[in-house]
Amino acid sequence: MVVSALYARLRLWRSRVALVNDGTGWEIEPAAASRLPSWQLCACPKLGFRSSDEWPSGETEGIINVASSTNLLTDSKNVQLVLDPSLQLLSRKQRKLIRQNPGILHSISSGLQSAIKECKWQFRNRRWNCPTTPGPNVFGKIVNRGCRETAFIFAITSAGVTHSVARSCSEGSIESCTCDYRRRGPGGPDWHWGGCSDNVDFGRVFGREFVDSNEKGRDLRFLMNLHNNEAGRLTVFTEMRQECKCHGMSGSCTVKTCWMRLPTFRTVGDFLKDRFDGASRVIYGNKGSNRASRMELHHLEPENPAHKPPSPHDLVYFEKSPNFCTYSGKTGTAGTAGRFCNSTSPALDGCELLCCGRGYRTRTQRVTERCNCTFHWCCHVSCLNCTNMQVLHECL
Repeated sequence: MVVSALYARLRLWRSRVALVNDGTGWEIEPAAASRLPSWQLCACPKLGFRSSDEWPSGETEGIINVASSTNLLTDSKNVQLVLDPSLQLLSRKQRKLIRQNPGILHSISSGLQSAIKECKWQFRNRRWNCPTTPGPNVFGKIVNRGCRETAFIFAITSAGVTHSVARSCSEGSIESCTCDYRRRGPGGPDWHWGGCSDNVDFGRVFGREFVDSNEKGRDLRFLMNLHNNEAGRLTVFTEMRQECKCHGMSGSCTVKTCWMRLPTFRTVGDFLKDRFDGASRVIYGNKGSNRASRMELHHLEPENPAHKPPSPHDLVYFEKSPNFCTYSGKTGTAGTAGRFCNSTSPALDGCELLCCGRGYRTRTQRVTERCNCTFHWCCHVSCLNCTNMQVLHECL
């Protein structure tokens, strides 16, 4: 799965370069940037960026030709990033897309980071809690399967790229796109279109071109991945909301200026999690071989004929999920041993379900937290340190 692998390659080697990501892109601290000139940074296969003295000699493949200064990828801080040419991580089409859209690599990375965080949040209380690995495939072997969890990973990462790129367009971080200014003029009796609408259409188109280009073949897995990718992008699009600002004397709302705003990524995650719970199990369909149906020759059908076909918003899968209870090298699951559970909950986070009936151990832990905080004018906050005993339940 190339997008998650790309994120893995963009992790920084923190002992060499100090990195801050505020949700809008990578920022390298000035002191670190002075130690390592921007043109000397590339993505290290395991740890992140490395300096040019470790660069494999004679290799210039990858996202860009490192010998060409015009192809360097630059963010808003003028920090230039190049991917390790030895990785050969992206296809020729993907490298071309990044060259044509300066600044977009940072948006892709930010979107993937948001997707990983959201995945972990949505599944924090489940047996499968969206674990990640330090290797080239962030989500591990689960992406090679055809289960519900695979469907969610593809949908949330595709949505993350679309969401981040659309937001970056309106922020001016990508040279090839801007706000969506197509909505202009009267919109209703007391409001009109204006402002800076997030460019979700550009985000969808780019996401489709970039993410889907790595999918090859015409088998069931190919159709499943494409469907779930599009479901993620479509969720971002359909959850767009109208925001307005009032204009008038003394705070009155005589007329309003409105624009379209992206949903929060938590909203996107909540929607896709609901779709995960109601995902459709599908099989490989074939409508026939006549010319009229050739464009729709291969498609997805519900495994149960009594069920309706999956909609574009639905997530789809074709194989049963592992139980995720114990370690399995084949599926890449770590099991639930050592996970903390809720002894009083009958839900999925409860010890009975999360521990898969194996039982759990209880221990106490001393926790020190800041408490009784007081704000002093101006501008200081003072707090006390409170120590409490916390009861923890750990799966066997």
